[in-house]
Amino acid sequence: MQERKPDPEMFDIAIIGGGINGAGIARDAAGRGLSVYLCEQNDLASGTSSWSSKLIHGGLRYLEHYKFRLVREALNEREILWRIAPHIIWPLRFVLPHHAGLRPAWLLRLGLFLYDHLGGRKRLPGTKTLDLRTHDTGAPLAQDFKRGFEYSDCWVQDARLVVLNAMDARERGAVVETRTKLMSAQRLDDHWELSLQHADGSQTKRRTRRLVNAAGPWVASVLSGAIRANAAAGIRLVQGSHIVVRKLFQHDRAYIFQNADGRIIFAIPYEGDFTLIGTTDRDYQGDPAKVSASEEEIVYLLAAASEYFKAPILRKDVVWTYSGVRPLYDDGASKAQEATRDYVLVMDAPDGKPPLLSVYGGKITTYRRLAIAALDKLGIAPGIRSENWTAEDVLPGGDFAMDGQAKLAAEFRAKHPFLSADEAVRLVQHYGTRARAFLDDAQTREALGRDFGHGVSEAEVRYLMREEWAETAEDVLWRRSKLGLRFTPEEAGVLNAFMQGEQASRLR
Repeated sequence: MQERKPDPEMFDIAIIGGGINGAGIARDAAGRGLSVYLCEQNDLASGTSSWSSKLIHGGLRYLEHYKFRLVREALNEREILWRIAPHIIWPLRFVLPHHAGLRPAWLLRLGLFLYDHLGGRKRLPGTKTLDLRTHDTGAPLAQDFKRGFEYSDCWVQDARLVVLNAMDARERGAVVETRTKLMSAQRLDDHWELSLQHADGSQTKRRTRRLVNAAGPWVASVLSGAIRANAAAGIRLVQGSHIVVRKLFQHDRAYIFQNADGRIIFAIPYEGDFTLIGTTDRDYQGDPAKVSASEEEIVYLLAAASEYFKAPILRKDVVWTYSGVRPLYDDGASKAQEATRDYVLVMDAPDGKPPLLSVYGGKITTYRRLAIAALDKLGIAPGIRSENWTAEDVLPGGDFAMDGQAKLAAEFRAKHPFLSADEAVRLVQHYGTRARAFLDDAQTREALGRDFGHGVSEAEVRYLMREEWAETAEDVLWRRSKLGLRFTPEEAGVLNAFMQGEQASRLR
């Protein structure tokens, strides 16, 4: 259990929700010199933010719906985010096979021309045409696919992006509490009073001049429940599910496939030995915490991908599934895949009372722009910093060159010779330079303490508990990493028992 700090003087801003939007707003506000409080009812990124397709992308398919502003803003963000977090974000090339029965090749090429030139691309390579009969990316595909296009976007460790934003906010003075649920929020003359309950059952109160509801899929329930306010806007919950199968191809590019129903799916290299396939789009009713991939969605993804690959992908090939709920603004679109992915910020400040800002929708790619817009809507000036300061200051561990992952991994191996090449890469792609904090001067694996398997040491786990709010094996294996794909239930149980013991010793 994390140590509870005494209630400070009035906070300038309090944020409900520890997903990417809440963490991004907290970082920006703290960097502008504001006193910031953030609470999350579970673990950081335990909702939508850890169940994405793991992409920093402009959203090629949104061009068909004429969402040019959204696409331009997202395209501009790709290289900004890569620059500030080169450890957890890196370029990824996508192959779009031409399907003769769907969109014509000229239309695809036009869309990709716009995608290359709408904005922001300086270091990412542009689109090129491929002969899939001779190119290595054509080898896994069915023989019907003879022509394709290759373009650029980026990959992101999504849950780690949330954690790093929260870490940076804390290092700039923010108070971040996980496993802390908002029970009620009372609006008084000049501030909000928040009643909060922690996982151990204890309760505290916080006061704030401004309140931000960034609860993601729970934004409406927080409004109607804890805040007791009427929602000024509608929310549309859209389920997106993914499947993970054993590696389908050996090269390092991803695929984007068109489907006859107008949707697209991705097939992406994942965690070294796997391929990630997704996503679906369908309306969701019920508790967002209980969402899971349905058999219908799994069958849909298997069939959609199998139309493109030579070898059919079978149900037995699926090693893991995950599903998340996107809290989209309800713009009245008839189909879930047509509902806007743009963010909408709704302000409630009657008669000059303390403001409440509710966040609807948004994409992980544009979280930083959303934070700027949220603070602007709240009337918060940049202060001593540029409004765009979050585009310049790197996130924790990202203080190395954009293309410097290999160099940093080589440095780790030279200093810590017991690390395998794969282990060094994992540490770089999770922690960047912050891995030095727990590697220290270790010359042997034993110097890092107990080995939980798959390269996870006691020193690393202690670091995650001390610096990254991790409290359970699930936090470590499915959010701080995706090593849950490799750990057996028995290994995960041993890790969890160790962490619970560490938690208990902290409370003594």
